[in-house]
Amino acid sequence: MELESVLDLIRQYGYLSLFFLLWLGIVGMPIPDEAVVMTGGMIVAFGLLEPFPALLVTYLGVISGLTLGYVLGRLIGEPILQFLIRKINKQEYISRSYKLLVSYGSYTLCISYFFPVVRHVVPYLVGVGKMPFREYALFSYTTGFVWTLLFFSLGYFFGASIEQISRAVYAYGLYSVLVAPAAALAAWYWWQYRRGRFPVGSS
Repeated sequence: MELESVLDLIRQYGYLSLFFLLWLGIVGMPIPDEAVVMTGGMIVAFGLLEPFPALLVTYLGVISGLTLGYVLGRLIGEPILQFLIRKINKQEYISRSYKLLVSYGSYTLCISYFFPVVRHVVPYLVGVGKMPFREYALFSYTTGFVWTLLFFSLGYFFGASIEQISRAVYAYGLYSVLVAPAAALAAWYWWQYRRGRFPVGSS
């Protein structure tokens, strides 16, 4: 699915399309979640959707898709890992997810958000490992909100660069995201300055 198709769906179906596009990411929709979230922010900047409902629906779509992975892992167990290996067709993502879990434990749920594909694998693994849902929700839902807000804001301020940002995130994962908050803050400050919210040179 091309980015332009995602944009058309959001224009046509609004809030529901944001939710289902992200929820379906768990079954391997061939477009990065980051691009969908940023497209939502860009649509808000165009004035086609209201900011708070769009952000809320986007967040719910993100966490519901990943929660589905956790539930499937917890209920089905080992067979879901074999399914993942066949579906992803790259054992490296399973191995990378295992290494993160061994190194960082529950905090892997936070770190994995910033690595495409790994983000979807880790909930399956912690579900298979029978992590308590309360612990899963604490780490995953909190980070999920920060992640959603970050990329939603990037789409709002830098909508024209969605494809480039998505490719950078996919290629470099967490490293490309480290500069994103600073970029978003700088863009917000510049936008406020242009609107006269931060006058300078007065005494």
